Amino acid sequence: MKDNNPLIKVDHLVKQFGNTKALNDVSAEIRHGEVVVVVGPSGSGKSTFLRCLNLLEEPTDGQIFFEGTDITDPKTNINTHRQKMGMVFQQFNLFPHMTIMDNLILAPTKILKKSPDEAKKYAMELLEKVGLADRADSYPNQLSGGQKQRISIARTLLKKSKILIFDDSTSALDTGTEAKIQSVLKNKYKDVTKIIIAQKITSVMNSDKIILIHGGKIIGEGTHDYLMANSKEYREIYESQIREEDELNGR
Repeated sequence: MKDNNPLIKVDHLVKQFGNTKALNDVSAEIRHGEVVVVVGPSGSGKSTFLRCLNLLEEPTDGQIFFEGTDITDPKTNINTHRQKMGMVFQQFNLFPHMTIMDNLILAPTKILKKSPDEAKKYAMELLEKVGLADRADSYPNQLSGGQKQRISIARTLLKKSKILIFDDSTSALDTGTEAKIQSVLKNKYKDVTKIIIAQKITSVMNSDKIILIHGGKIIGEGTHDYLMANSKEYREIYESQIREEDELNGR
């Protein structure tokens, strides 16, 4: 059952780069266990919004509360909160000199203090779930882009974080693999809060909440059905993607 108190509360967030406001007075609430999807045109501020949630980008103004603590307060130990968040980037950030298994067990053994055997057992289970159990002893340069992305996702899941943040991190996956990852997230990590930047609305239509960002502002928020009925901008993005998919599939 989802907690009604917000896990994350974003209050009048502003992020400015030079004279450009990448985020302009953004406020949002994310609750325990929710699947929240962020959509919008390229350059709209989606990634900046996610990166502000654990202060990888320092907000220019506004506040972000995580479990009731203002993480924008300089006195807050942000690393304590970052350990509760797992983030998968568009870049894979795998150590090239280490095998896939060694990449996976590094955080569980160093940060979570798991034994190597325990970490390897769980890592192998995750590799099986993402279809890469046979690549445990391979090195990153022996994998395709899509395979590296699956490893990055598995590595983040190994941290057993309260929050999983995906910065457009399924873009390198084919449709079938993306569906498999979505199934693992839904069934095995149902109590974990997930915040996802998605390019394809069709892959995230069943999320609890969709946030539409345009020009650094939130211009729509709600379920897919609500936004289809109430947001012209969202409806246009969705219908454009459906047309593109139909054209690709020769329909």
